[in-house]
This record gives sequence, structure tokens and C-alpha cells, in this order.
Amino acid sequence: MAEIVQQRIEDRIPELEQLERVGLFTKKEVKSIIKRVTALEYKLHRLIVNKEDFIAYIQYEINVLELIKKRRAFKFTKAERSEQSHVFFPPQDDVQLWLSHVAFCKKWATKSQISKVFSAMLAIHPDKPALWIMAAKSELEDRNSSESARHLFLRALRFHPNDKKVYQEYFRMELLHCEKLRKQKIQLEQAQMDLGEYEFSPEILSGKLAEVVYKDATGKIKEAEFVISLLNIAAIFDFTKDLQESILQDLQTNYTDDSSTWDFMAKRELEAPGAGEELQTAKGRASDINRREERCCQVYEEGVKSLNTEPMWTCYVAFLLERMKRKTNVQELKEKRQERLLGVLQRAHDCSLLKENYYKNWLQILLSSGDAEGAASVAMTATQRYSQSVTMWSLSLQTLMELGSRDIGRCFQDALKHVNPKTVCSLACSQRGLLSAVPAVAMEMKECYLDWSYSTGGYKKARKTFTSNLRDYYERVLQEFGTSDEDLWLQYIREELGPLGQPENCGKIHWRAMKFLEGESVERFVSKYALLQTGHL
Repeated sequence: MAEIVQQRIEDRIPELEQLERVGLFTKKEVKSIIKRVTALEYKLHRLIVNKEDFIAYIQYEINVLELIKKRRAFKFTKAERSEQSHVFFPPQDDVQLWLSHVAFCKKWATKSQISKVFSAMLAIHPDKPALWIMAAKSELEDRNSSESARHLFLRALRFHPNDKKVYQEYFRMELLHCEKLRKQKIQLEQAQMDLGEYEFSPEILSGKLAEVVYKDATGKIKEAEFVISLLNIAAIFDFTKDLQESILQDLQTNYTDDSSTWDFMAKRELEAPGAGEELQTAKGRASDINRREERCCQVYEEGVKSLNTEPMWTCYVAFLLERMKRKTNVQELKEKRQERLLGVLQRAHDCSLLKENYYKNWLQILLSSGDAEGAASVAMTATQRYSQSVTMWSLSLQTLMELGSRDIGRCFQDALKHVNPKTVCSLACSQRGLLSAVPAVAMEMKECYLDWSYSTGGYKKARKTFTSNLRDYYERVLQEFGTSDEDLWLQYIREELGPLGQPENCGKIHWRAMKFLEGESVERFVSKYALLQTGHL
């Protein structure tokens, strides 16, 4: 070990002496650097090496280079460049330290040195596609070598033959290379230079190399979303019209059994050119947007006919929902968007292919538009579609409560049959379900739950239900509304005065109500409590 360290130090002495001769360091400073570097080198050559030792060495080298930079604002001398080139390779398994070393080299070392670091890192970590991509990009961007980048991508694919990201970046690299050559050719032509000594193959300029990458990639990865991702990359470049058409044809021919294809094709209709004269007014622009959306819907309609699946309907609904959320001051467009969405939601539901989370959107639209009957109907039928979903039962109960519907009792009883009763009641109460502002609704739900408890476990279970659940629900809702709603406190007291309650708790509830209520709520509570005590409430 001592011999290796000594050799490395001796290799650096001539360079440091050169820096001393040009006046960048004093003799004392050179001795100090040699002493410090020697100590750091010994640490790196121990049997057990710590990550912190490498970091300390890197930081020291950075400090020395920063000092050189401050002392000389001109270009580095040969000796200074040599001083930069001292690199050391981190522990094999520490990828983050390797990347720190790469960053160090990008700032201070030569471009060839960066390639060496990447090469060493990939020899140890060939199983990480991201590192291959980083190395290839470095060759393209830092060394301006598309050939080296291509070579690295090809090697990466030998290790990762089905990696989407590697193929995507390889495809992008070939298009970037092509774009660069096209720009060079234009610049030379504008300068009226002879192109004889330059090679500008028509095939390469037209993107044939990228097309080869595309065919190889899609031959191994047969997924619509992957094909679309390559099409989107190609669309970035203005010389890829033919390539885009080829990819689009491939998509329409080979991937019509995938909802992603129909979704992509439908949304392309939004990009179709509009009528110029119409676009001068808000109403004209809205009319143009409406026509584009109609064309999108036509494609989606073809999609659901060809592919009647939940993912296909989900794409259709998601598109319409996103369009409806877009702001517009034109009422006709708003109404048309809502009409389309409601129609598709109904049809997807009729096919039993509407995703659970879209029922909430459906109910919100119906409630906001004042269609109480429609909302109640959807609330009831949604639970038939997802009878095991606690969320769906809770959503339906909440909707029926907001409408003050008498169907809530039946819905609540059905919920108790299909899912955990305690869970249903907890969710309902979190929405002020059992303590609804509509007394009839609240009473019906409480009675339903107590009836269920009694029928399944008798009087003892009914009493336990009250003590372990309803009291807990009152406590929860009072935490949220106890400062302003005196009726909640009064309802709580009534329950405790009832046959299943504990009257001895009423005094404590009264004291807490007086403490928590604010403003006029206190006076109203005092008056109503007096009426309750005299039997007039």
C-alpha cells in the first residue's frame, strides 16, 4: 500500500512544482498540499474504506482547484490541467458517490476524463438503465459524439432489451443527431461552401436511423402507449412528417384493441384547424371548439362500439369531464358539454362499465343542476353496481340526506346488509348523517340502525350500539359544530334522557354546551333547554 501511495504522490510533485514556478503556490503551500494529499491517499488505500474519505478527498481537490481559479483568471496551463486529471474511483456499490464524481469531472476535468468515469461506472453497474442513458447523453452533449452515444445505447439494449426508457432516449438521440446535421447543411449552403467534403446522406437527413430504432423498439415492445410515446417524441421535430404518418398508420392498424389508441386518436381532433373568420368573436370561438369536441366524440363513439370495455368508457368520460371543467362564458357551450357528459355517464352505467369514482362527479352535476329526482335515482342504483363498496354507500346516503329523501331509510338498511354496519354508520355520521339537520331523516336513520341492532342481538346489543356508537358520533360532530349549533347539544341530551341513554350524563353535557357555545347560540340554548325541562320541547 505504501508503495502505491508513494508513487501517486511522486507523480504529482512535478505538477505542483510547476504551479510553484508560475507563482500560483508558495513552497510552503506545496509542502502543505503534499502532506494533506498523502494523508488522504493513505485513507483511500486502507483495507476498510469509508465513503466519507472519498467525499473528503473530492472536497479537498475542489478547494485546491478553486484556489487556483481565484489566483489566475486566465486559461489553465498544462500543469493546471494535469492537476485536474487526478481522479479516483468510488466504492463499487455507491451509485450516488459515482454520480457526485461525474459532477466533479463535468466541472473540472477534461471531456475524455468524464467518459472514463462513466465507462468505469457502467462496468460495475450495467444493470441500471438510467446510468446508460446518462452516459449516452453525456457523449452527445459534452463530447458532441453521436457515434459514441449510439454505441452506448446499443450496449445498453444488450443488457436491457425491453427497456422503454432506453428506447425512447435512443430514438430521441437519433432525431437530435439528424436535426443537427440538417442545420449544419443549411448553414454551409447559406455560406455557399462546397459540400463535397461533408457527408450528408439523404437517408440520414430524413430520419432513417430513427426509423430503424422505432421498428426495433416496437418489434419488442408491443404496447399502444409506448408507440404513442415515440410518436410524441417525433412530433417535436419539424422534419418528421413522414415518420409520424408511418407511426400513426402502425397505431391505427395494429393497436385498435387498446383504449389508449382510441383516446389518442380522439384527442387529435382538437388540433384540427378551425375556421378563421369564426375565431374573431367569443361565440365564434366557442362554436369552433364545440365542433372539435364533437369530432372527438365521434371517434370515442367508434371506440366504444369496437371496444366496449371499462378502460374505453373511462377514457371517454375522463375526456368529457376535463372539457366540462374548462372555463367558458358561452352558456351554450357549457350546456352542450354537460349534456354530452351526462349522456355518456348514463350509457356507461347502463353497460355496468362506469368506474366507481365517476359516480361522485355524476351526482355532483345532477345536484348542482337541480335534478333531485335524477340524483336520487343514481344514488340508489350506484349501490347496486358497487354493493360491497363502503364509499359508494356513504356517497349515496349523503346524497339522499342532502335531498331529504325518504328513501334514505331503505338505503341505510340495504347498506347494513352488504357492508360492515359500524363502518357505514361512522361514514354517515362523519357527514352529519345520523345527526342530520332534517329531523325526520335523522330519526329514521337512528331508528333503522337500532332496529338492526335489536334484530341481530336483542336488547343488550341495541343498548350497546347506542353507548358505543351514537354517543361517539355525537362527540365527533360536536367537535366540528359544537360552537354554533345549540340543537346538537339538545339532541344529545334528549338521547341520554331516552330509554337507551344515561340521564346522569345530561348535567355534564349541559355544562359543556354552556362552555363551548358562542354568541347568540348560548341564549338560544338556555331558552330551549328550559323548554325541554318543562316538557314543552
